[in-house]
Amino acid sequence: MALSLPMAIESAHQGHPDFRVEGKIFATLGYPDRTWGMVKITPKLQQLLLKSEPGVFVPVKGTWGLRGATNVLLRRAKRASLRKALADAWYQAARGRLTAEIDIRE
Repeated sequence: MALSLPMAIESAHQGHPDFRVEGKIFATLGYPDRTWGMVKITPKLQQLLLKSEPGVFVPVKGTWGLRGATNVLLRRAKRASLRKALADAWYQAARGRLTAEIDIRE
């Protein structure tokens, strides 16, 4: 799903697969274990997802979580919610010239 976003590439960070746009990570897989992913979304969207799918979307511990980094229990996540979270994460990472040309969040 992450690789379907414009200019998204797969790479790795600290031994975990990650997904980047314009060199910036917007999502990862495998932390804290293989059943989880992480999206770097806005705190506002994070709060909405925490309320709509508790236990599926969980803030990352510490400051990263306060800034919107959110773990996702992949097997329980609704496809539409995950797609929205990935689009928001992509948009945040790609801010600037690229997002002026492409807005995938709609």
